[in-house]
Amino acid sequence: MHPRRSAQEVLLCDLCETVPLQSHCELCNINLCVNCAGKHVSDSSKRHKVVPFLHRKSTPNYHKCPDHADKQCKHYCEKCDIPVCSTCALFGKHKGHEISDILEKLSAKTESLQKDLEELEKRMYPRYEKMASDVETEKAELERKYGKLTTGADEQGEILHREITAIVNRRKSAIAEMKTKHLDALHKNTEEITQKMAELKQIMSDLKSMLKSNDVSLTSTYKSRNSEFRTLPPKVRVTAPSLSPQKINKDQLNEMFGSLSPLSINTEHGDTMKSAEAVSSPPVKPLLDEPRVTATIDTGYDYLYSVSCLSEDQVWTRGENETMKLLNLQSKLLTSIQTKSGNRPTDIAVTRDGDLVYTDYNDNTINIVKNKQIQTVITLQGWVPLSVCCTAGNDLLVTMISDDLKQSKVVRYSGSTEKQSIQFDDQGRPLYSSDGYIKYLSENKNLDICVADCNARAVVVVNQSGKLRFRYTGHPSNTEQSFYPYGITTDSQSHILTADPHNNRIHILDQDGQFLRYIHCDLEFPWGLCVDIRDNLFVAEHDTAKMKKIQYL
Repeated sequence: MHPRRSAQEVLLCDLCETVPLQSHCELCNINLCVNCAGKHVSDSSKRHKVVPFLHRKSTPNYHKCPDHADKQCKHYCEKCDIPVCSTCALFGKHKGHEISDILEKLSAKTESLQKDLEELEKRMYPRYEKMASDVETEKAELERKYGKLTTGADEQGEILHREITAIVNRRKSAIAEMKTKHLDALHKNTEEITQKMAELKQIMSDLKSMLKSNDVSLTSTYKSRNSEFRTLPPKVRVTAPSLSPQKINKDQLNEMFGSLSPLSINTEHGDTMKSAEAVSSPPVKPLLDEPRVTATIDTGYDYLYSVSCLSEDQVWTRGENETMKLLNLQSKLLTSIQTKSGNRPTDIAVTRDGDLVYTDYNDNTINIVKNKQIQTVITLQGWVPLSVCCTAGNDLLVTMISDDLKQSKVVRYSGSTEKQSIQFDDQGRPLYSSDGYIKYLSENKNLDICVADCNARAVVVVNQSGKLRFRYTGHPSNTEQSFYPYGITTDSQSHILTADPHNNRIHILDQDGQFLRYIHCDLEFPWGLCVDIRDNLFVAEHDTAKMKKIQYL
């Protein structure tokens, strides 16, 4: 208990320390009883100001000086940034330092504290409250989205089940149809044999009757028919078809089912979003710091546009004329095909079965070459086919532009049947530019559809269902350089590679559109791109008509 207080917490006079206080001297900052107040005021050496205790002004709680026990620290040393007593300021270790009044310092500090309190109460704490609320909202939204993902996985599984059931039913229907045809052929053969047997029985019966009758007239007119039956009627042989189940490719099934984008966690600091370290598996094949050319192939064209890999050492090429060439790495011509129309093809691609596909904007056709025979599988009306690529599911994706050059889109075909048309985003705005014929495309490993839209000066990427994921318009640090993407391809790591001929380089992006690095390799106006099964990059140099094989992983 404080020594100046009684058991009932009565405040006592600071001087006599026995009588309850009633007054306060604002000059000396002491509390006084009635008797001590009279004695205190009688000291005429100071202009004391004694007021009733309840009417006293708020006064600071001075600290006692640690070096002078009878002194209070009523001054402030600016140099040492601490309160000091007058003795320390005038004669002690703070002599000569800049000294200020502690009340002025207290006033400034109080104002600063008030501002801090106001900022904490009115600005900072409400923002923390809002952040906590936002996190709770995001958690609820995350629950909803993950529920939707699970539902989507179930729906995709049902779709695959339906497709498999449909395939099984088609096979069973084909088997039943074959069985019916085989049985019909055997029934017909049986009827023919049965008819011959009936004729033979009749002839044998007639001959037996003639032998028994000894009728000269019948015997003399008899003509043998044995020669007719010496050659047996043809016997129909049928062979039941065999079913050759293909080994189930789990990787292909995974691709058909669809893939999840990599897990990403972002941390927001203040008002600026900064990406935290991605929580995902490291790439199987890291990018080389210095990509290198491993082969250079002379195609024999004046100008080279497109390349498409048939294998690691055989590549189809398209130049400025009507001939498409299959070349090996030694520049040897293996096969050549001329277009039906006799005009230059618009683009080329290779199917999973190794057949060549080409588009022809002169007659608006999409064609496939099997055993050197050209089959026109699609003829467009009102649209001009541009570029083509073959998907993991063996569909064809084709970019096309309308005859009046006012619309463009991507269409997916299964055989000659249109399965999907991609033209607008969620707000009904066109995804692709409505003019220009350079719109190469590629399907990524995550089934995204990537279009290098030269006139839009952007790589436009949509997901499998056609919803816009992002646009890449060139590296942000190179705003002064023109970006006109031409050829485009993707690799096993889901990298997106696009040709930038005006700057003689190739951009490598990750599957989310983040720039990774350039490939230079002394390229001269790179146009068409493709990768083989080992992720070697083939680049068509337009002006030199040479094809370069580049190792970049």
